[in-house]
Amino acid sequence: MNVAEFRAGLRAWLAEHDLSPGPMPGFAEEVAQLARVRRALFDAGWMRYGWPAEVGGLGGPAVLRAVLGEEVTSRDLADPGIYSMVEVLAPTMLSYAPPALAAEMVPRLLNGSEQWCQGFSEPGSGSDLASLTTQARPRGDDWVVHGQKVWTSLAQFSARCVLLARTAPGHGGITAFFADMDSPGITVRPLRTMHGRDEFCEVFFDDVVVPGDRILGGPGDGWRVAMDLLPHERSTCFWHRIAHLYTRLDRLVAQTGSADDAALGSAFLALHTIRCRSHATQRRLGEGARLGPETSVDKVLLATAEQRLFDTARDLLPGVIELDDSAWRAEFLYSRAATIYGGTAEIQRNIIARRLLGLGKE
Repeated sequence: MNVAEFRAGLRAWLAEHDLSPGPMPGFAEEVAQLARVRRALFDAGWMRYGWPAEVGGLGGPAVLRAVLGEEVTSRDLADPGIYSMVEVLAPTMLSYAPPALAAEMVPRLLNGSEQWCQGFSEPGSGSDLASLTTQARPRGDDWVVHGQKVWTSLAQFSARCVLLARTAPGHGGITAFFADMDSPGITVRPLRTMHGRDEFCEVFFDDVVVPGDRILGGPGDGWRVAMDLLPHERSTCFWHRIAHLYTRLDRLVAQTGSADDAALGSAFLALHTIRCRSHATQRRLGEGARLGPETSVDKVLLATAEQRLFDTARDLLPGVIELDDSAWRAEFLYSRAATIYGGTAEIQRNIIARRLLGLGKE
C-alpha cells in the first residue's frame, strides 16, 4: 500500500469511526483515551502498518506510521507527546531485544493494552546522560538495580520500562534493561508540571531484580541503545508534533484573522522550516539511513517553532494566556519546556558545533 492509498483509506475509516475524546478533566483520562485509540486502530489494522510481521505488523514502509500519527494528532484524538512514545520504544525493542521478547511485548504496546516508559534521565544527569549513576550489579543470572530516575513520562501508568543503568565505568559501562514496573522495590511519584499535568514522574529502584534475559543488546550496550533511540524520538515523533502545531496555528488564525500578518507569517515560516527539515529526515529514515547527530538540528528547529507559535498566541490574544484558564494557557506553559526536554537547546547547539561543523571543544 502506498502513502496516498493509506492516507485515503485511513481518512475514510476515521470519518466512519468516531474516536473523539470525551470530557478529559485529568491526565489519567488522556492516557485512557490514548489506549482506546491504539486499540481501535490496531484492531482495524491501521496501527499495524509499517511494523514487521514478527511483532504483529502488516509490513510496509515506516512512513505509513508517520502518516497515521499525523492524522491522529491533527484531529486531537490523542496527545502527540504520549502517542508518539511508541515510535521511540518499539523500534528499540526491534533492534535490541531478543526476538522472542520483542514478539511477545511489542504488540501489547501497539494495541494499547500496555503503556511503557523510558528510564533515562536522573536528578544529576539529564542532558549529560553519560553521567548516570543508577547501578545494576549481577546476582546469579539476574541483575539488581538501585537508583533513581526522573522526568519519566507515564511511569505511573506503565507496565514496562526501558531502563539505563551503570554496570561498569564509562560510556561502555552502561547497560539497557527492559524492566517490569510491578517488580518489588519500584516506587513511582508523579510530578505536577506548571501546566497542571502529572505527565512526568520520579522513579526509585530499591534493589529491583531484573532477569538476565531482559538485557537489551548485551552488557555495556546501553550507550549505543540510547544513541539509536534518540534519532527515532526526533524523526517520526517530531512529524506528529509538527502536525499538531499546525492545527494550533490554524486555530490562532481563525481567532485573530489578519490581526498581525507579520507575526502569523513568522510563526508559519518557523513551522514550515521544521516541517521541511523533518520531511527530509523521514525520507532518509525510509531509505534505511542511520540517523545521528544531524537530528540535533531538527530538535533546535522544532523547539524554536513551538515557542514562536505560542509566543505569537500570547501577543495576539491579550490576557488569554495570562488571565484565562484556557487550552492556550496550558499549551503555552508546556512550550516553555521545548528547549529543555529531549536534550536542552544548549546541548543540541554544542552537538551541532562539534560533531557537524567540527568547531572543536571551545
